[in-house]
Amino acid sequence: MKWTKAVLSLALLGLWLLASCTPTVVVQTVEVPGPPQVVTATPSPTATPGPTTLTICQDGEPETLYLYGGSETARNVLEAIYDGPIDHLSYGFQPVILEKLPRLEDGDAYFTPVNVQAGDRVVDINGRPVTLEEGVRVFPNHTCMDPTNPDCVVTFDGESVLEMEQMVVQWQLKEGVTWSDGEPVTAEDSVYSYQLACDPETPASDLLNLPWSKELCERTASYDAAGALTVVWTGLPGYVDDLYALNFFTPLPRHLWQGYAADTLVIQPESARQPVGWGPFVLTEWVQGDHITLERNPYYFRADEGLPKVDRIVFRFASDVNGLVAMMMAGECDIGLMGDGRLGNLLPSTLDEVMPILIAAQEEGLLQLIVARSDVWEHLAFGILPVRDYRRPDFFADVRVRQAFAQCIDRQTLVDELTFGLGTVADVYLPPDHPLYDETRVTRWPYDPQAGRALLEEVGWVDEDGDGIVEAHGVAGVRRKTPFEVELMFPSDNPQQEVIARIVRANLADCGIQVDLAPVPLQDFLADGPQGPLLGRQFDLALFNWFNEAEPPCALYLSEQIPGPEDWGRFNVTGFSDEAYDQACRAALAAMPGTEEYREYHLQALEIFSQQLPDLPLFWWVRVAVTRPEVTGFTIDPSEESLLWNVESIGLGEPQE
Repeated sequence: MKWTKAVLSLALLGLWLLASCTPTVVVQTVEVPGPPQVVTATPSPTATPGPTTLTICQDGEPETLYLYGGSETARNVLEAIYDGPIDHLSYGFQPVILEKLPRLEDGDAYFTPVNVQAGDRVVDINGRPVTLEEGVRVFPNHTCMDPTNPDCVVTFDGESVLEMEQMVVQWQLKEGVTWSDGEPVTAEDSVYSYQLACDPETPASDLLNLPWSKELCERTASYDAAGALTVVWTGLPGYVDDLYALNFFTPLPRHLWQGYAADTLVIQPESARQPVGWGPFVLTEWVQGDHITLERNPYYFRADEGLPKVDRIVFRFASDVNGLVAMMMAGECDIGLMGDGRLGNLLPSTLDEVMPILIAAQEEGLLQLIVARSDVWEHLAFGILPVRDYRRPDFFADVRVRQAFAQCIDRQTLVDELTFGLGTVADVYLPPDHPLYDETRVTRWPYDPQAGRALLEEVGWVDEDGDGIVEAHGVAGVRRKTPFEVELMFPSDNPQQEVIARIVRANLADCGIQVDLAPVPLQDFLADGPQGPLLGRQFDLALFNWFNEAEPPCALYLSEQIPGPEDWGRFNVTGFSDEAYDQACRAALAAMPGTEEYREYHLQALEIFSQQLPDLPLFWWVRVAVTRPEVTGFTIDPSEESLLWNVESIGLGEPQE
C-alpha cells in the first residue's frame, strides 16, 4: 500500500523559482526523422491565411525535454510530443494509448501465491522493501493488512519457507500507435523506459506521470514484454498497490536511443532537444531563449478524428509571470500558462500584480481567465502531542478547542485575500467535487466567532480579568489562570504564509487567543527531527500546505505516522491519534479502488477527521491560465497535472461570447 501520496507541497519548497531557470545548451535547429519538416519563423498568433498556428507562452524555458530529466518547465511541451499514456481526469484515470486500464475484476490484474525464503526481497508491513530475514514482519495475504491485527501479520523465523502473494498487472497497447518517425510503439519501448527509469543514474522524476520516484522501481520484481503489445508488471511479494493500473512506464524510443548510456540521455540532442514521440506534434525548431516550434505529426494515431486542431504550435518563454502577462496584453500569445503546471498556484504578490490587469482585460473582452482548483491546500496544524521536551500547556488535547479555532478563523476571507476569491474553503483533505466527498458525512465549521468563544468557555477558557485574552479556569491539564498564548510557526521564506498568518492572528484575537508569529527559515522549518520544529513536534501551531496526489491522504493522520525517535520522517506532525480513525483509514488503504469497501472506509475516515480536526484545512489554491477569446477547447482539469492535457483538441476560431 502507498502511504506517501500526499507530500509536503513543492510550493513550500520554493519550486516556483524553477520557472526562471534557463538551459545552458547551445542554440540549434533540430531535424526530426520522418517526412521533411519546414522550419518557419514564429508567426503572429492570429496570422491568416496559411497553416493554423497556436502560440503558447509560459513563464520559463525547459532545461531539457528528456522525460526523466527533471525539468518541470518541460511538461507543457512534452504534452504536445507524447499523448498520455494515461490521463487523470475528474479524479479518475483514462487510457490513451492502452486498450484499457487493468482491473482485478477483469482478470488482467491479480494476486498469485509465491514461496519466499531467507534472502529474498519482500515488502514488510510498513511498505518498505527489505531482505527477508529473521524478525521481518510481513502480510502474507492482501485481504488482511492491518498492522495492529496479529492475525494479519507473520513474523519470519529465519528458516522456513513462507507463502506470500505477488501482484501481477497486465496492459495491452493499442494497435496503430507509432512514433513520429513511423516506427510502431511496442511493449519493448515501455520495458526500455522502465530500465531507464530504474537505472541508478537516472533522476527520480517523470514529467508526464508525476508523482514518480524510485519507489516503484524498488518494489518491482519484474517488468517484461509478453508479446509485441503486452506489458506485464510483477510486484515484490507483500506489495499491494491500490493504484496498480498506473504502474505502466511511458514508452521511450528504444530503436533510437538504446545505444546511449542512461546518464547521458539528459543531455543527448536526440533525447534532450528533439525527443521523438507518438503525440499530435513533432518538434522542428528550438531557438534557445525565444521559442520552440512543433508541427503536426503526420503519423498521429488520432489523425482520422481531425486532430490536432491546429497545424503548428509555438511555445514562447517569458522570464516571469509579469513578462508573460505583458506578452499576452501585446497580442503575442494565444494562451498564457502561469506557474507550474502541476501546482498551478501563484504567490500573493504575483496575484496582486497581475490579477487586476487580467480581470480588466477579461471585462473588456480582450482575454479570458481560465481558473480551476489546485490540489494544494493550505492548513493550520495543531501541536496536539508535542515531544516531551517541548514543555507548554496542553492547549489542543480537547477537541472542542480545535473546533473553536475552526469557527474563529474566517477562511472565506483567506480565499478572498489570497486568491482574489477564486479559491475554495477547505473543510477536509478532499475537495467538495471529489467523488469520495459526501457533504452529508462531513461536519462543516462555518465562521462564527461567537460560537467559537462559547466552545472555549465550555472547556474552561474564559477572560475573567478583562484583558482580552482568555485564561484557563478548570481546563484539564492546564494550570489555572494560564493565558491562551501560542506561537504560530511558518516558513519565513514564503510570503504567502505570512499573509495567512497575520489574518489568522487577527481572527483568533477576536476569540481571546493571543498568537505570536514565529517565522522560521525554510531550511530550519523542514529540518529533520528531533531538531526540526515541525518534524520534531516542537510547535504550538504550524502553517504550511500539502499537495494531494492520486490517493486520498488519510494516512497523514495515522497513529503509526507520528514522527519520533524510531522514524523522524513520518507525516503526522500533529501527534493526533484516534483508534476509530486509524481503523477506518487502514481499511481504506487496504481496499481496492472501485470497491464499496474503499469508498465507505474513506468516507468514515473523512467523517472522523471533520469532527476531530487533527488540523484545520483552510483553503484550496487555484490554477490560473489566460487565453485570447479566439481559443477553443482549452480547459483545466482539477486533477490532471498538465494544463495542456488535451492540447490536440485546442484550436482557434471565432471569439467566444
